[in-house]
Amino acid sequence: MSLSRQILVGLVLGVATGVFLGERAAFLQIGADVYVKLLQMTVLPYVTVSLISGLGRLDSAQAKALGIRAGAVMAVLWVIAIGAVFLFPLTFPPVQTASFFSTTLIEAREPFDLVALYIPSNPFYSLANNIVPAVVLFSVVLGVALITVPTKHKLLEVLDVVSAAVSRANNLIARLTPIGIFAIAAAAAGTLALEQIERLQVYLIGYVAIALLISLWILPGLITALTPLTYREVVGSMKDALLTAFMTSNLFIVLPMLVEQSQALMRRHGLARPQDAALPEIVVPASFNFPHVGKLLSLSFVLFAGWFADAAVPSSDFARLASTGLVVLFGNINAAMPFLLDLFRIPADTFQLFLATSVVNARFGTLMAVTHTIVMALVGSWAIAGRLEISARRITRYLVLSAVFTVATVAVARVLCGAVVSPTYDRDQMLMGMRLLTGHGAAKMVSAPAPAVAPSSTMDRVRSTRSLRVCWLPDALPFAFVNSRGELVGFDVDMMQTLAAELDATAEFVQVPRAELTAALAGSACDIMIGGIVVTASRSAEIRFSRPYMDETMAFVVRDEMRQTFSSWSAIRQRGRVRIGVPPIREFELKVREQLPEAAIVHLSRADEVFKNLEHSLDAFTLTAERGSAWTLLHPALSVAVPLPGLVKIPLAYPIARRDDTFTTVVNTWIDLRTKDGLVERLYNRWILGRTEGEKSPRWSVWRDVLHWSS
Repeated sequence: MSLSRQILVGLVLGVATGVFLGERAAFLQIGADVYVKLLQMTVLPYVTVSLISGLGRLDSAQAKALGIRAGAVMAVLWVIAIGAVFLFPLTFPPVQTASFFSTTLIEAREPFDLVALYIPSNPFYSLANNIVPAVVLFSVVLGVALITVPTKHKLLEVLDVVSAAVSRANNLIARLTPIGIFAIAAAAAGTLALEQIERLQVYLIGYVAIALLISLWILPGLITALTPLTYREVVGSMKDALLTAFMTSNLFIVLPMLVEQSQALMRRHGLARPQDAALPEIVVPASFNFPHVGKLLSLSFVLFAGWFADAAVPSSDFARLASTGLVVLFGNINAAMPFLLDLFRIPADTFQLFLATSVVNARFGTLMAVTHTIVMALVGSWAIAGRLEISARRITRYLVLSAVFTVATVAVARVLCGAVVSPTYDRDQMLMGMRLLTGHGAAKMVSAPAPAVAPSSTMDRVRSTRSLRVCWLPDALPFAFVNSRGELVGFDVDMMQTLAAELDATAEFVQVPRAELTAALAGSACDIMIGGIVVTASRSAEIRFSRPYMDETMAFVVRDEMRQTFSSWSAIRQRGRVRIGVPPIREFELKVREQLPEAAIVHLSRADEVFKNLEHSLDAFTLTAERGSAWTLLHPALSVAVPLPGLVKIPLAYPIARRDDTFTTVVNTWIDLRTKDGLVERLYNRWILGRTEGEKSPRWSVWRDVLHWSS
């Protein structure tokens, strides 16, 4: 059985094993990791030796031809990739959406440092830490320097021996590919959470469709249009590398395989001179450090995120996306993507969606990266050797077929996207359908508190009546609000249900107007108050607060198109006299006036007033990023913007009635305990971040759901 068939058998058996075992197949990830690391073990030495020896064999004229002609081929591939990116909006159906708070709104961005990535101040450090771009630059510099060394043949002979040994070691490891692919496929099929890609079907459909078009025709077809190779020869000789790279999501480990197959094809078609046969050993490692087609296609996510967040990138900005994206993608893509999202005024929380897509698009991106590398190895080598076959008939045939296949691919993707995506916005229903997490039953809402039992402390009254009076403020999303079932839910409601249960009491929730906050605490209406209440100096003079249980971040709620402007204090000031709404919290107003002295301040206290004014006369409303994100779920035309520089943190705490020292101590101790045992974090993940990981049922498997075998 050929290696390709063995790989396919391993793939099929792995998927079947994963589906049968489900999450029990996770242990096979160890075998998958061992296989990938074994392959990686020989690649960096291979790249280093190949580049030094390959460049060292050239003369100055050949080196110049390498740079110019291989660079021209690279430029053609970039044009193809950018063109494919701009096809994506054709597959997007109309939709409106919003999302919960994301920590990416306030996290510092990973610095983008091309110098540190590409300049090897210590080549041995770069080798030890697998910093591929720096290693390649070092190898290129050393190889170019070797060109003019008179006695270079002595070193080249040694490097040839090392290269042959490394290549043989890689071939030995490659024999384990069927086993490695089995382990990878089983672990992925058994543990992949299918529900995490449901929201991303539109992007995944478009990405997979265009990735297959590029990998299976556009790039292989380009090779057949410019060289004497046939489509069957190109795909047939590279299928092992394609399958291995696809399953491992790793281009690096198949570079030696690509070089050897490219050299075999060149010898088969007459490029057998030693200097020609060595070209792939130079072109492939050198091109590895430039953005490949798969990496550039990730720019399509910026267009998808704009569509998803109702902040579409206009066609007039496509050129800026292409030029900026090409530069930043020389670095780490996870550092580049937040920068691009910010540049085009797209909500930063969509970056979480980008990370989620890696489950699928990493494999198809690697598939495109392999075909990109094959084009560089073959077309680049033929171009450097001056042996490209320019035939008007073949090129015309290639262009016509490419156009037909492209139109068909986009049309099919558009139909599929339209079929899987409902135009109805439902994120508000998801929020309003949320229920309490702690399992203490539905919250008991009362219209008025029970008569006071006097004289007693709060703890004495709670013990005697077995009731904890909790006042809650309106418009307190997501801390306290009434869901679509008429139940009182939210972060603080979950907390108070737990506190009451631990005091062997029942929590009774009484709604009070915000204007009566202080009066309610002074009287008998409540023992404690909730609703995401901000601790301020002025309030602390009148109210006893518990220990803070959470910090929020000051932000603005703005219309989608204003998000980028209100993410920078200086950009806001450049707009002149903006109209800023503020809640009845003096500290918020003081901060706005400090940063924006020319702003017109509008005092608003009711949510309906806020959102009515934001639609018409108000530029922004001052709120916290955490609760502002929840409100945007109900008003998806709005976004949250955190102005920089300087994050303003705002503590939240529970006001304690009648300034009761004993009850305050009890609540403070309870907050400390619940923080340490993880309850606060669990509730934060649920009500602020919108995560529901703890509620997921085990992954479907034949073992559990068909055979009903116990664990």
